[in-house]
Amino acid sequence: MFVTFEGVDGSGKSTQARLLAERLRSEGREVVLTREPGGTELGEHVRGILLHGERMAPWAEAALFAAARAQLVDEVIRPALARGADVVSDRYLDSSLAYQGLARGLGVERVLELNLLATSGLLPDRTFLIVVPPNEAAARQGGEPDRIEGEGPEFAAEVDRAYRELARIFAQRVVVVDGTQNPEDIAEAIHGQLRDVS
Repeated sequence: MFVTFEGVDGSGKSTQARLLAERLRSEGREVVLTREPGGTELGEHVRGILLHGERMAPWAEAALFAAARAQLVDEVIRPALARGADVVSDRYLDSSLAYQGLARGLGVERVLELNLLATSGLLPDRTFLIVVPPNEAAARQGGEPDRIEGEGPEFAAEVDRAYRELARIFAQRVVVVDGTQNPEDIAEAIHGQLRDVS
């Protein structure tokens, strides 16, 4: 199965991706845990540009994310799924729909079209959207903010609204999870939600 985690920076999605991968491995399953942007040599180079580069046009940003994603699908995700492994990804194309499609105003349908072309139509079996109030998510972040995190609380709130809208649009695939709970309790609920997928 292919499972993705989404949410604003500081929501706890990376922790939940890691906990799910550990749980599935403990059950004897082969699991590939990856992240976006990144997960491949090319993707990590693109990650550096996206998170630490100069200001860029919204479509340039969307295209770079799609390029890194195309490489990840080709090099990591499809081969893993083909050999029967589970893939757990910290972010996938819903990030682009939220950040570039809605928050940057490029349009969900146009950004989705770009990403479906880049990934040859590969969608996750299930996406978990970890939601926390944006101010709480911001308080959880440590260190120097990257280029996107540095855009401030208004943009973070816009992304939060965008994700909630995507959960409504793609309700058959996206499961909204309250990220303010204890991480172990969240992980247990997520694992339970996957029984009908695996």
